[in-house]
Amino acid sequence: MAAASAAVRMLPDGGADDEERWLAEGIAGVQQNAFYMHRALDSNNLKDALKYSAQMLSELRTSRLSPHKYYELYMRAFDEMRKLEMFFREETRRGSCSVVDLYELVQHAGNVLPRLYLLCTVGSVYIKSKEAPAKDVLKDLVEMCRGIQHPLRGLFLRSYLSQISRDKLPDIGSEYEGINDAVEFVLQNFIEMNKLWVRMQHQGPVREKEKRGKERNELRDLVGKNLHVLSQIEGVDLDMYKETVLPRILEQVVNCKDDLAQFYLMDCIIQVFPDEYHLQTLETLLSAFPQLQPSVDIKTVLSQLMDRLSNYAASSPEVLSEFLQVEAFAKFSNAIGKVIEAQPDMPVVGAVTLYVSLLTFTLRVHPDRLDYVDQVLGACVKKLSGKAKLEDSRATKQIVALLSAPLEKYSNIVTALELSNYPRVMDYLDNATTKVMAVVIIQSIMKNTTCISTSDKIEALFDLIKGLIKDMDGAQDDELDEEDFKEEQNSVARLIHMLYNDDHEEMLKILCTVQKHILLGGPKRLTFTVPSLVFSALKLVRRLQGQDGDVTGEDVPATPKKIFQILHQTIEALSCVPSPELALRLYLQCAEAANDCDLEPVAYEFFTQAFILYEEEIADSKAQITAIHLIIGTLQRMNIFGVENRDTLTHKTTGYSAKLLKKPDQCRAVYACSHLFWTDDQDGIMDGERVLLCLKRALRIANAAQQMANATRGSSRSVTLFIEILNKYLYFFEKGIPQITNTVIQDLIELIRSEKQSDNTVADPSTEAFFSSTLRYIEFQKQKGGSIGEKYEQIKTSS
Repeated sequence: MAAASAAVRMLPDGGADDEERWLAEGIAGVQQNAFYMHRALDSNNLKDALKYSAQMLSELRTSRLSPHKYYELYMRAFDEMRKLEMFFREETRRGSCSVVDLYELVQHAGNVLPRLYLLCTVGSVYIKSKEAPAKDVLKDLVEMCRGIQHPLRGLFLRSYLSQISRDKLPDIGSEYEGINDAVEFVLQNFIEMNKLWVRMQHQGPVREKEKRGKERNELRDLVGKNLHVLSQIEGVDLDMYKETVLPRILEQVVNCKDDLAQFYLMDCIIQVFPDEYHLQTLETLLSAFPQLQPSVDIKTVLSQLMDRLSNYAASSPEVLSEFLQVEAFAKFSNAIGKVIEAQPDMPVVGAVTLYVSLLTFTLRVHPDRLDYVDQVLGACVKKLSGKAKLEDSRATKQIVALLSAPLEKYSNIVTALELSNYPRVMDYLDNATTKVMAVVIIQSIMKNTTCISTSDKIEALFDLIKGLIKDMDGAQDDELDEEDFKEEQNSVARLIHMLYNDDHEEMLKILCTVQKHILLGGPKRLTFTVPSLVFSALKLVRRLQGQDGDVTGEDVPATPKKIFQILHQTIEALSCVPSPELALRLYLQCAEAANDCDLEPVAYEFFTQAFILYEEEIADSKAQITAIHLIIGTLQRMNIFGVENRDTLTHKTTGYSAKLLKKPDQCRAVYACSHLFWTDDQDGIMDGERVLLCLKRALRIANAAQQMANATRGSSRSVTLFIEILNKYLYFFEKGIPQITNTVIQDLIELIRSEKQSDNTVADPSTEAFFSSTLRYIEFQKQKGGSIGEKYEQIKTSS
C-alpha cells in the first residue's frame, strides 16, 4: 500500500479530476490503515498500532494535492491521531509502557513525516505525564520538526504540533512551569511556519505564481494561529510583549520580504493583541510600516489600527488621557510621513487614503484639536503639491471623504472655515468634484441650520463653493444637465438666507460680500441668486425702517438709502440675462419697501425703472398682462407719493392698461386701475370722478369687444366683461362714492340683459351663472337691511 501511494506521488501534475482521484486514494489509504490501527488498539497491540499509524500518516507525504484538498486528507488523519493519543495515555497510565520508552520507540518509524507526527503525539502525552519538564519536550519537538522542509507538509505538521500542545503550554495558573519557554516555543514555531509559508511562493514555474498566491492565501490561518496562541497566554504581560514578543514578530515580518505575509501578519498583530498593548508599543509597531514591501496595502492595515485605537479611546476618559501621554497623533502622523517617503511611487489614492484614516482618528480622539486637523490637511496638500487637478477618480473620492469628515464631525461649517488648509485641498479637485463638494458644504449648513454671521467667514465660504457661484476655468456648463444646474443654484439661493447678523453694520458688509460674488456668476445664475440677495437685503431694510443717512463713502452707517442703492445695482444686473419680468417684480418689491421707509424719491425711482422695463423689454402679451396688474397692485398700496408723482404714475399705468393687445385684457386692466383713485386708508385718495371715468372707459372697451364678437357671430364671453364691471360698480357703490348711483347700476343691469338677449350672442352657462350670482347678491343686500340695504332698495333685479 505504501509503495502504491509512493507511485502515485511520483505521477506528474494533473487536472481537477486527477486531484479528486488522488484525494480519494489518499482517504482510502487513511481509512484502511486506520481500520487496522483500531484493531491493534482494541487488542492493546502497541507494535501493530505504531505500524499501521505510521502507514496511515504516510499518506500525508503526497505532493500532488492543493492545500484545500490536502486539508481534507489531513483532517481525516488528525481525527485518528486523537484516538491514538488517548491509547498512548492509557498505556502509560497502566504502566504497560513508560512514556520515555514510547518517546524513544516512535522515533524508529521509517519515514520522517510519520515519525514526527507520532513524536508530537507521544510528546503531548510526555508533557502531560510530567516525567520531563514541559519546556524541554516542547523545545525538542519544535527543533525536530525542522526535519520537514516541504512547505505544505511542514506547515500542517507544525500546525498539528501547535494544536496538540496548546493546552499544555506553561502559563499563569497552569500545572506547568516556564512561561518564557512557552513564549519561545510559540515564537519559534511561528517563525519556522512563516518561512515555510513564504517559501511556497518561490517554488514552481512563474506562470503558476498567481495560483500559488491563492493557495498560500488558503493557508494563512495556519500561521496566524500562532499569534492567537501567544495572545491567549496570560503570562504575556505588557512588559514581555514590549520587550520580547512584538520585536521578535516584527523582525520576522520585516525580514520575510513577502507582501502577502507582511500584510496578513501585520493585520493579525493588530487584531489578536489587546488595544492597550498597541497603544503602549505604538512607536515600535509603527516603525515596521516604512520597512514593508511597497506592494503591501499599508493603508488598510494602518486604517484598521487607527480605527481600533479610536474605539479604544472612546471607551473611557482615563484611556483618552493615555493617548495624550503617548502622543498617539504625533506618532501616527510621523509614521505615515515615513511610509510615504519610503514609497515614492505610492499612488496618490494610497497616500490620501492614509490621511483620511489619520483625520478620522484625529477627529474621534482629539476633536478639540483643530491644529491637528489642519496639520493632516496640510500634509495632504504637501503630498499633492506639484500635481495638476486629480484625474484618478478613486483619489478624488478620497479627497471628498477627507473634506467631508470635518463637516460631519463638527456639524458646523464655521469650524471648517478656521482650517487654513481646507481650501488648499479643495483646489486639487476637478471642476465637477468641486461642485459636488460645494453642494455637500451647503447641505451641511442647511442640515445643521448653521448661521454664518461675519463677512470674512462668508468670503472664505464663497471661496469654497466657487464652483457653484461662478464659471470655473475650463468648465463646460453646456454639458451640465439643466435640472442639476437648477438644483445647484437653488441651493446657493437657500444658502444666502442663512447669512445673518444682528448687527446692522456687519449685515451690510455681508450683503456687499454676497453681491460681489454673485454678480460675477454669469447671466445663467443671476435669476436664481439675485432674488435671494434682494429679499435678504429687504429684511435688513425692515429692521432699519425709519433711519436715514448719507449714502456716500464706504464707512457710513447702514441706512435704508444705502441698501436701496445696492439693491438698484443688483437688480440692474439682471438686464444682461435678460429677465425683465423678474427684474420688474424685484423693483416693485423695493418700491413697496421704500414706501414703508418714507423714502418717496427712492420709491419713485424704482417705479420708474419698472416702467422702463415694461416699455422696452417686456413684449410678450401675457407677460404684459401680468406685469401691469403687478404694477397696479403695488401702486394701489403706496401712500407716500405726493399728488404730482402719483398722478404721473397712475396716468402711465392707466395708459399702458388701455394699450394691451386684446380688448378683454384692456378692459380688465382699466377697471382694475379704478382702485388707484379710491383707497380706504386714513389719508387715502378718494377721487370718485376718476373712479367713474375708469369704469366708463372699461365699459366702452367692453362694448367694443362685444361688437367685434357680434360681427363674427361666434361664441363670446364679452358679456362677462359687463358683469365684471357691474361687480366693480357694486363694490364702489357700497364704498359710498357719490358718482356711483343706483340709476347707473340699474342701467348697467339692463344693458347686460339686452346683450344677453341679442341674437348674435350664443348663451354661455358660466356667464349665466355669474350674472345670476351677482343678482342674488343684490337681493341678499336688500334683505340684510341697514344702510347698505337701503341703497339697494331701488335697484330692480327681476326682468
